[in-house]
Amino acid sequence: MAMKNENMISAAEFCEWHHIEISFIDSLKETGLIEIATIEEMSYIRESQLNDLEKIVRLYYDLDINIEGIDTVINLLHRMEDMQHEIALLKNRLRLYEE
Repeated sequence: MAMKNENMISAAEFCEWHHIEISFIDSLKETGLIEIATIEEMSYIRESQLNDLEKIVRLYYDLDINIEGIDTVINLLHRMEDMQHEIALLKNRLRLYEE
């Protein structure tokens, strides 16, 4: 199945824009923090992963957090987002019973 790269950005372009090495992206892929799609021997990052990837870049380069620490931080952020979503659903359900 061929993948379309319409909603993807070249990993090389991302690295150039953020002034980082492509080896950093490769390390993130190896640890499972991001997925890389390869199309015609070019690496691409899905648009849906850009927010997380930019957070990872800031954590690594600005805050000097290692990749293992970043994995923990990202997992905690995802759990927090899930919990916030669940709280919003519960609040909406509660409003139905209050009316």
